[in-house]
Amino acid sequence: METTPFITVRASRPLSEIEFCAWVAQAVPGDRLEYHRGFLVLDVFPMFSKLSNAARAALRCLGSRAFWAAELGLVHLVQERVGPDQFAYIAVARPKPKAAAVSLSELLLAEQGQPCDATGSSGRAAA
Repeated sequence: METTPFITVRASRPLSEIEFCAWVAQAVPGDRLEYHRGFLVLDVFPMFSKLSNAARAALRCLGSRAFWAAELGLVHLVQERVGPDQFAYIAVARPKPKAAAVSLSELLLAEQGQPCDATGSSGRAAA
């Protein structure tokens, strides 16, 4: 039996929320994307983060969008420890629903105007 190695795509710069959504829309089941490397919960917290206010806000939106995609069943979210207090945050694409009621674009448009930490169905935010 032949096994296929898992290849995780790692961005050379921080991903935006839009880039993450574009990846989710085109990913095939099993595709893996490292959307953040660090310690997400601390990286978005002003007291501990070395990021600028704008970068922290963008990362908070990205984390929330990843959680939103997981709640919709579009991705699995996993973490891989890469060092002390250092993790790779990875989204793994899941099979798309065969008869999707709405497209990803329609879901995103429906959320437009809501705060970036809105997750849609449950109202829980991700960090």
